Amino acid sequence: MQDEQVLYESQDEYGPLIVLDDKHMRVLSFGDNDEQSKILKSEPHIPQHTYIQAMLLVLLFIKPKRVIILGLGGGGLIHALRKFDTGIKVTAVELRAQVIELARRYFQLPIGKKLSVIHQDANLFLEQGDHKKADVIFGDIYGADGVDENQLSEAFIANAAGLIKADGYLVLNCWKEHSQNRVLLGHLQKHFCEVRACLTGGGNWVVFAGKVKREISSAGLKSKAHSLSQQLDFTLGRSLTRFNLWE
Repeated sequence: MQDEQVLYESQDEYGPLIVLDDKHMRVLSFGDNDEQSKILKSEPHIPQHTYIQAMLLVLLFIKPKRVIILGLGGGGLIHALRKFDTGIKVTAVELRAQVIELARRYFQLPIGKKLSVIHQDANLFLEQGDHKKADVIFGDIYGADGVDENQLSEAFIANAAGLIKADGYLVLNCWKEHSQNRVLLGHLQKHFCEVRACLTGGGNWVVFAGKVKREISSAGLKSKAHSLSQQLDFTLGRSLTRFNLWE
């Protein structure tokens, strides 16, 4: 970011918390050269990171009424889902109390009855399983050093599957190198019927594990992506070209 200023800087038991700002963008950072979340202040619903754009491809297959987001960050995913459908009930689970506070204070986090933010370890939240089943669970649990290894574990995937409806999806934001992780794929295939994935331009490997098989042609996907792009107010095309079954 050019001409950026530090709006907030602090530390908790997990590391630094920094909010940066320029005239147009606001960034939440967990360390040097780290962009945990980034919003365009005038249009916060347009994702600035390709991995969030890719995670929203799940909307090609399901129109969720209830979602769970594991890892709040600055709330970019919530902003995009709100643009898609203001009626979606969203539960966001975040480990760090200050992250919740910063999302509300600096990142225009929507407030209202449709959004519930829970301060808890996501792994414990899944383990307890004390929540209504969701149509989609988004797993985006990152620290300054990258993806939380628990997000790749069989326990995490099994517990998440237990909280997902019979036709629902688990969407995981991972790194490019996880595309070679056959153990992870095995865990997913054990609990889900169909696994798709998308490699983003930013080097993320976004995984979509579905409880049911959905037959759809590439032409059909393109047509739905065009319509969805209009609803979301940004173009999904680039993500779609890298979106395939993971087998």
